[in-house]
Amino acid sequence: MGGYMLTENASLATRNTLRVNARATLLAEIRDATKLPELLDFPAIRNGRLLVLGEGSNVLFTDDFDGTVLVMETRGVQVESDGDSARIAVAAGECWDDFVRWTLGHGYAGLENLILIPGTIGAAPIQNIGAYGCEVAEFVESVEAWDTRERRVVTLDHATCAFAYRDSLFKHEPGRYIVTAVRFLLPRSRPLRTDYAGIDEELVRMGVDKPTPFHVAEAVVHLRTRKLPDPSVIGNAGSFFKNPIVDAALVDALKREHPGLATWPQPDGRCKLSAAWMIEAAGFKGIREGDAGISNRHALVLVNHGKATGPQLWALAQRVMLGVHDKFGVTLEPEPVVIGAR
Repeated sequence: MGGYMLTENASLATRNTLRVNARATLLAEIRDATKLPELLDFPAIRNGRLLVLGEGSNVLFTDDFDGTVLVMETRGVQVESDGDSARIAVAAGECWDDFVRWTLGHGYAGLENLILIPGTIGAAPIQNIGAYGCEVAEFVESVEAWDTRERRVVTLDHATCAFAYRDSLFKHEPGRYIVTAVRFLLPRSRPLRTDYAGIDEELVRMGVDKPTPFHVAEAVVHLRTRKLPDPSVIGNAGSFFKNPIVDAALVDALKREHPGLATWPQPDGRCKLSAAWMIEAAGFKGIREGDAGISNRHALVLVNHGKATGPQLWALAQRVMLGVHDKFGVTLEPEPVVIGAR
């Protein structure tokens, strides 16, 4: 069929980085975004559940998916205008890390701290991906999407996307918008963000005293590969737990009892806490139950050592969340979308 391919009773084992062997009633791979209305009008798709899946790096399946899994396979990077800043439109199916490297190669700044994050362009604004002190929201001018409610293509500007920490409009209206492209506004130069999570120290180790965006990206690659397990080697979805943001009064009380707890003040007066520090302090770093585990390299990372099922992985994640709550009175939330959990 032109522009898309359909597969019944499809395995999703290779389509999620936690390597959970879930299945979908129907898998729809779409290469031409203009075919979306036609595809979505099929009765089997229109009348059932729909899940849009990128590279599966931000999802945990705890059951088979009784419905259609839609994968955007669209490609294309278009520079719409260039100067001190460039407006760049990117198709939803493009690989995020490939695009970051493309921007560096073409002399654009801003995304260097976000290198090596798995996933697609279309997923980036939904999650408002972030790392090493930066978030993608800062560089998103607008998002193009198919509005399943109004049945038309819409362009959502930055303000409408309602970006927040690992959050956006798309999470608050799940299923309504299918992202087809993202428009970025990237500068040729900007102040580098090197004061977060060891980047400055890594640059010194590299012998770089006048860093460029390329150097910062290289430093982040070094840091990420040392800290985070490679999904191609061991199943994981990166950081599984969000860093909680809490009131300053609770932070003061926690710091009196746990002086080593890492915290970061937020613009609204609240404070972000290190979930990794709390998980490790609660004794969960490196723990393993069957093939489900917490990485011994980074306490935020839930790992599949082999053949752990979705329910086994989710049970361990819940045990970690309960243990941290019992010890610190803080409720952790999963960063990935948990599919099928009741």
